[in-house]
Amino acid sequence: MSTPLPARRTSTLAVVSLVFGLLCWFALPVIGALIAVVCGHMARSEIRRSRGELEGDGMAVAGLVLGWLHLAAAILAVVSAFLFFGGLVWFAHFFHG
Repeated sequence: MSTPLPARRTSTLAVVSLVFGLLCWFALPVIGALIAVVCGHMARSEIRRSRGELEGDGMAVAGLVLGWLHLAAAILAVVSAFLFFGGLVWFAHFFHG
């Protein structure tokens, strides 16, 4: 008679990473992305160390991707705003005076 395999649990950190990765696009802009990225990295490390007892690597990766994409978009938006408004100031200064 064979012994049953232990039930695999899903990493809580992976679930948190995915939830905040989704929330950062709708409700918690930057803080949600930071939580998604941190929890995603922690979840992947935890899953690797568990030697097969934990699952959820796909959720952790999805949370990481969503979080990093949001942070990149936020940085791009801030840089674009500075360039746009800086360009307006330069344009006004150059042609007015």
